[in-house]
Amino acid sequence: MHVAEQGQGYPVVFCHGFPHTWFVWHRQLAAVAAAGFRAIAPDLRGYGQTDAPEDVAAYTNEAVIGDLLALLDDIGAEKAVFVGLDFGAQLVWELSLRAPERVEALVVLNNPFSPRPPRPPSAFWTKAAQRHFLHLSYFQEPGVADAELAANPRDFLARVYYSLSGDYHYLDTWKNPPGLGYLDVLPQAPALPWSWLSEAEFETLATEFERTGFTGGLNWYRNLDRNWELTADFADATVGVPTYFLYGENDPDMEGFSGRDPLATLRANVTDLRAVEQVPGAGHLVHLERTEAVDAFLLTALGELAPSTAGTQRARS
Repeated sequence: MHVAEQGQGYPVVFCHGFPHTWFVWHRQLAAVAAAGFRAIAPDLRGYGQTDAPEDVAAYTNEAVIGDLLALLDDIGAEKAVFVGLDFGAQLVWELSLRAPERVEALVVLNNPFSPRPPRPPSAFWTKAAQRHFLHLSYFQEPGVADAELAANPRDFLARVYYSLSGDYHYLDTWKNPPGLGYLDVLPQAPALPWSWLSEAEFETLATEFERTGFTGGLNWYRNLDRNWELTADFADATVGVPTYFLYGENDPDMEGFSGRDPLATLRANVTDLRAVEQVPGAGHLVHLERTEAVDAFLLTALGELAPSTAGTQRARS
């Protein structure tokens, strides 16, 4: 596992989504380190410089949670604060159910907790994918999306980052019929730099995916049903660790993938929900689009947790 880190102190572990690497958190690493914490951002399994197993079944949440717990063991930490977005959010939600004793708190962006559904995820998207293009379905067949996206990584990354931001309405991709490729339905992206992403930052991300391709990240999608099967013991579980939730006003996951009333579901199933904040105008990449707001939210949460984190740190030293 490749890990980027800054600072010293209580560990704060950042978990990215698709198609990202650790680097999407680099602004937050600097802010959290400057506040006196040890900011850690791994390339999750299948991404960047971390190993990418060939077996699709190696990309379950359960397996990657094992990676995160091994990371804590490696740095000698009993607990950490975990920050998650996108697949990283789903990962840390499940981590809080599987190993709550290792989680000081969660800070989750854009992807709210919801209980395990009565049917596997594919049962909910199959009908929709018969009516319109849906990336969840398109990504399932090994090799298909892999080849399309790897053929032009820069074009794909620019389009998908732009389409997920608050500058575009991502669910407009649903206006396209099934049977198309992802690049057929994503909008053309404006030329870089954007107000929230520099050319140098994009270059760092694009260069990495030109090297690795996208199969590792796509394999996370191919385990959505398997994750469901592996969480049967948590069907009625609620999240009990301290939790802070922030979301972009225009986030497509909140609008189209998280149920009819995601905040009500979140509040009903997270028993120690300490803050919920909306960021006006932001989309899915809220930590890049509105960095100051996200950093302020993070530092406020860490400040509230500081007495317990400081105590834990002293107890280990």
